[in-house]
Amino acid sequence: MVALAAAGCRGAPLLPTPGSSTPEVLITESPTPYREVSAASVTAVLPDAWHPRLAATGDDPRQGLLAAPRPGAWSGDRPPTEGFAAMWIDATEVGVPSDYYYLAAAGPALDLITRSPECSATRDRVIADHRPEFAAGEPDSPGDYVATGAGTCTVGRQPTRWAYFVAAPGYGPVREIGIPSSGLYVVVAVMPDSPGATRQLGRMLERTRFGEATVAELIAAAEPRPLPALEPI
Repeated sequence: MVALAAAGCRGAPLLPTPGSSTPEVLITESPTPYREVSAASVTAVLPDAWHPRLAATGDDPRQGLLAAPRPGAWSGDRPPTEGFAAMWIDATEVGVPSDYYYLAAAGPALDLITRSPECSATRDRVIADHRPEFAAGEPDSPGDYVATGAGTCTVGRQPTRWAYFVAAPGYGPVREIGIPSSGLYVVVAVMPDSPGATRQLGRMLERTRFGEATVAELIAAAEPRPLPALEPI
């Protein structure tokens, strides 16, 4: 649990503490106002004006990227007015049972925005929530959790909108795609409130890739599937 605390399991927000810019961030330009940015098995399509950097360096089990129009936007205890974070936790580096990632996903991983006094949720959708057996779940529970949501913040006097995706694959269907060693996925995008902000945030979120799987594909994998109709005897 001590190692997992670094990933957000003991009340510390997962999102701050950015690493420094390094050549390991790959940028692919395009004729649109957006460009493709890849780092640490994460790929995102971000506005040209946003500066990407590695989410962490050294032995930190967090992998991925942060981006914002200004350096240090993800520092401190308040959400930025504009920025993006996409991270995953390398479970092979942390070395705790997969069930504990359920607790991080369902609890403190998004404290920075979901429990900040400046912020409020406007939409939360829990797609999969199978409590592990050790936490009063069903026997042989897959221990997975997948959710998306959106909300608003007021940072200073600036109204903003945000959207998020969080998943603990456990032994559920999300484990079969994405990054095989990941125990936790988190994506958060924030931008100033505007008529098109909600749509832009949604597109940014769903197009983010972990390995070869987009967030939209991770969500589809976790969607409850209807039982096939029984043929008449």
